[in-house]
Amino acid sequence: MASAVTFRARLLGWAARRFAGKSGSMSFAGTLSMLSDSSLFPLFRNGLDPVAEIGALREQSPVSRLPVPLGIRAWLVTGYEPVRAVLGSTDGFSNDFGRFAARIGLEAGQQPGGLGMADPPMHTRLRRMIMPEFTMHRLARLQPRIEAIVADRLDAMSRTAGPVDLWQEFALPVPALTICELLGVPYADRELVQRVSTARFDLGDGAYAPLDAINESRAYLRDLVADQRRKPGDGLIGSLIRDHGDELDDQELAGLADGVLTGGLETSASMLALGALVLMTQPELAEPLRAGGPADALVEELLRYLTVVQVAFPRFAVRDLEVAGVPIRAGDVVMCSLSAADRDEVLGPGMDQIDAGRRTSRSHLAFGHGLHRCVGAELARMELRIAYPALVRRFPAMRPAIDPASLPMRRASIVFGLESLPVTLD
Repeated sequence: MASAVTFRARLLGWAARRFAGKSGSMSFAGTLSMLSDSSLFPLFRNGLDPVAEIGALREQSPVSRLPVPLGIRAWLVTGYEPVRAVLGSTDGFSNDFGRFAARIGLEAGQQPGGLGMADPPMHTRLRRMIMPEFTMHRLARLQPRIEAIVADRLDAMSRTAGPVDLWQEFALPVPALTICELLGVPYADRELVQRVSTARFDLGDGAYAPLDAINESRAYLRDLVADQRRKPGDGLIGSLIRDHGDELDDQELAGLADGVLTGGLETSASMLALGALVLMTQPELAEPLRAGGPADALVEELLRYLTVVQVAFPRFAVRDLEVAGVPIRAGDVVMCSLSAADRDEVLGPGMDQIDAGRRTSRSHLAFGHGLHRCVGAELARMELRIAYPALVRRFPAMRPAIDPASLPMRRASIVFGLESLPVTLD
């Protein structure tokens, strides 16, 4: 398999070609650089809460125009029921990014792919192949490994003198090593996997950063797939090659693996860090876990309250239609705010607070909804149900090492999270 140095060299070569000869049209980087705070505000937070503006918008106009450049008609959907309607539509909206890419100067090789950006019948075919790997029966084999990873990281933290960065030492390594185990990624490559997974969601590192990270990830995974074509491993990639090798080319297989990486690493890491912060700042929530109580209900409430995936993959209207009475034209871009929808009081009263005993007939949207609901939802739940109790039992006096209000939060990231989380263990 090519080394990380080779991947960087390939990426630099791609970047040189990409920046050369860009006359004649507005580039995608230029488009993103024109986005103002009025366009990006659905990605902002006030502490752990969505900004007040998005809550007010949800109450007043749950489907509203989102100002974006170049004459693109974009809509922001913030209400719970309208969001479910858009995400659940199988004939009104497309996830195929190719419908939109040419309009923003994006080249074919740069387009994000995988399940999240595919429509039936391709989506149906690929999801059918990968879903058996994410049943509870198949995932059960990972539980001992996740427990061992968590225990190992807690041991490492206990040996650290002074404050520990919970993000770097626990929240990121636990899902990273789990995903490496699931996919069959060599342990030596975990830092590369972590880095490209984090960078792809952050619009604050420059307009090209997310697409650069996607390309680097795909390059790495294509080489990994080529290796496993010759000698299939025990992970998901090897399993797909053995069961469906003749039905999947290397590009499709790398796209599926990249989708698992995209959906399962950064999101779970953010949930682990932010959930731990909640448990430290509201210690009464951690007491039942320390006493040996089940974590299921608390995990679901934290998933709803934090909703770290702030917006769903963009949808593209394939015909004229209405959402909550608002006319949407064919070709319009529709963005669904999951963080706003999960605070909608149609779910019940007091949705801006955490209530581990909450009972509601409606499910949260932290994993999305409909055809494109996250395939790795049960794996994420398993990680959280193992990690939270183990963390609060091992370090019952753990607390933030700095004022929580001073913690560095990501400003405009599709996946909301912390930059670091320094903690004092005892």
